[in-house]
Amino acid sequence: MVIFKDIETLRAHLTSARGTNATIGFVPTMGALHEGHISLIRASKASNLLTVCSIYVNPAQFNNSSDLQKYPRTLEQDVKLLEKEGCEVLFVPSDSEMYNANTSLSFDFGHLDKVLEGKYRPGHFSGVALVVSKLFNIVQPDRVYFGQKDFQQLQIIKHLRNQLMFQLEICSVPIVRLQSGLALSSRNARLSKNDLKQALLLFESLNYGLKALRANSEFSIIRVEVAKRFEGIKGVKLEYFELVDRESLELLEKFDKGRNSILLIAAYIGDVRLIDNMLVE
Repeated sequence: MVIFKDIETLRAHLTSARGTNATIGFVPTMGALHEGHISLIRASKASNLLTVCSIYVNPAQFNNSSDLQKYPRTLEQDVKLLEKEGCEVLFVPSDSEMYNANTSLSFDFGHLDKVLEGKYRPGHFSGVALVVSKLFNIVQPDRVYFGQKDFQQLQIIKHLRNQLMFQLEICSVPIVRLQSGLALSSRNARLSKNDLKQALLLFESLNYGLKALRANSEFSIIRVEVAKRFEGIKGVKLEYFELVDRESLELLEKFDKGRNSILLIAAYIGDVRLIDNMLVE
């Protein structure tokens, strides 16, 4: 695996690779890699001759400086994992390489970034869109791989691709879970053993919601019942539990079997904010 820290040498390397008609798969990450990330690397390697991974903790998408400082950074371990999986290229830029002092560009996605994560993390998706646009421009991949766990982010990046006419395919990879059902997340590394048990509330709430919808329960009642599950538990706070249209991200109050929808949840376990989702099939 070849590791690059600057844009120009990475571009030169990828230009040479394209000369051999290699298709390029790209997996953008913020590091602290786990099996969820590895599933993206494997999906890329299955469909492309060259896989590029980036590791960059993007400050523009954090609206909480403490969260940015506490975000786990495990570069040495990450490099070993990527080498084991046969990733060909790793891009590890610095803040000064990705941003200059006068960066002021922002994005507005209308309804898409005003609900759910956008409501509770204002400016987050503008920061995501900014760094993703830069990375797409630098790497110029044929295919890019994202996990389903960050579902709203996935929909916004698809919208970004369409609006800015990036010539690439966006590929979604299913959530990877522990046997307990807990969705893998880099933030899980900050959870204590007790926190990990409490974090199962997210998966259990999604399962309950899915079963209740299938039993024709009203979603307004389901939402109240889920909220009750979080009450009275020290250090646990539900932020939202919503039924949403998969394409438009419209918040739904009623379940329509003819409409593609998804359940999404966000909650604090201690000071760690976790998200999860489940497709309503």
